[in-house]
Amino acid sequence: MASFFTAVSSSHRTHGTWLLALPVLTLATACADKPAPAWSGYAEAEYVMVAAPLAGTLTALAAKPGQTVALGAPLFTLDSDSERLAREEADARLVAAQAQAANATKGRRSEEIAVTQAQLAQARAAAELAAGDLSRQQQLVEQGFISRARLDDARTAFTQARAHVAELQAAMAVAQLPARIDERATASAQAQAAQQALRQSQWREQQKQQSAPVAAQVADTFYRVGEWVNAGAPVVSLLPEGATKARFFVPQADLAGVAPGQTVTLHCDGCGAPIGARVERVATQPEFTPPVIYSNSQRAKLVFMVEARPSPDDAKRLRPGQPLDVRRAATGP
Repeated sequence: MASFFTAVSSSHRTHGTWLLALPVLTLATACADKPAPAWSGYAEAEYVMVAAPLAGTLTALAAKPGQTVALGAPLFTLDSDSERLAREEADARLVAAQAQAANATKGRRSEEIAVTQAQLAQARAAAELAAGDLSRQQQLVEQGFISRARLDDARTAFTQARAHVAELQAAMAVAQLPARIDERATASAQAQAAQQALRQSQWREQQKQQSAPVAAQVADTFYRVGEWVNAGAPVVSLLPEGATKARFFVPQADLAGVAPGQTVTLHCDGCGAPIGARVERVATQPEFTPPVIYSNSQRAKLVFMVEARPSPDDAKRLRPGQPLDVRRAATGP
């Protein structure tokens, strides 16, 4: 009988030990299957804000929220009457400056040269007449019919006639020459300045019409037709393809395991399968968890902001502002 009770007592002790060990094993198994802790974050969009560098009244708005636009597609137009008039004025000034520069490379007009040529012909004829008169006066002086004073007068008249011919020949040469080199350089510089002024006016006029700098989806518009738009104020925001990234916040204790180039997985409601992303940036300074993270366990903790970018195809599955849970990517067995 004693042996029976001893055996029963031993059996109860073994069974009790197993019952006590069972919760411990269950807890250990549950801990082993528990996923790695997730970091809280959200999807962040890198918008392209399209603005005009000049102010004006919005006269046309081709972009609509939700619309997909191609590269170079027109987005909006501002009133450009003032710029158009300035461009026409600069165009006229350029024509005048170019004409002055071209004129500086030419001689006098053909009509003015013809007048000088006629005057030269007259001077040559007068010089020939003075030469003949001087010859006759010399003969008369040798024959004793006239005094030497009259011979001196004839010689003086001949000298003056030759000087007048030389003067008109020099005037003819000058009339066929262009302006002096300094004047030509000045005229050329003025023409170049006028050309640059025209380019500035053309640029200002072109800036009143803005087109899409990238192929993207129109995220929002901020003005209506007829409203005044200040210089540099965004009128349209664009969301290019693949321009959505994850921004999450890592506590100081987990920061050692996060580095640029590391792969993480993004989890969100309605996203389907986890989205892979590569860490691009780890903030160099800590900050408090932003109020967009609504977890009681995360609030008021000192964290470091981390940014990770998914592939362009996976980025389409994210919506800006969407809450995310971020985990380290599985490294395999």
